[in-house]
Amino acid sequence: MNTQGIDQLLGQLRAASALASGAEPAASPVEGADFASLLKSSLDQTNASQQGAANLAKAFEQSDPNTNLQEVMVSLQKANLSFQTMVQVRNKLVSAYHEVMNMQV
Repeated sequence: MNTQGIDQLLGQLRAASALASGAEPAASPVEGADFASLLKSSLDQTNASQQGAANLAKAFEQSDPNTNLQEVMVSLQKANLSFQTMVQVRNKLVSAYHEVMNMQV
């Protein structure tokens, strides 16, 4: 599983958090990256991870000799962790949106 997009997204969120708290943000690992494209690539990676885990589980259920239980369980856990990370990112984005919308001008 390639976690580069998720790592980049987390780095940007940490930099934004440090900037909001008044601290000097660390050097960003990705310069000039578009947030929307990073989010899209992270969603695509999460989707691919879930589809790959489902395919492995299906292969194991069909008694494929090239698939073992450990590989299936690890891929399912990776897919679950990736999904839970994306849910938390979504929750933070919704929270930030509500906070911005409730600001008085």
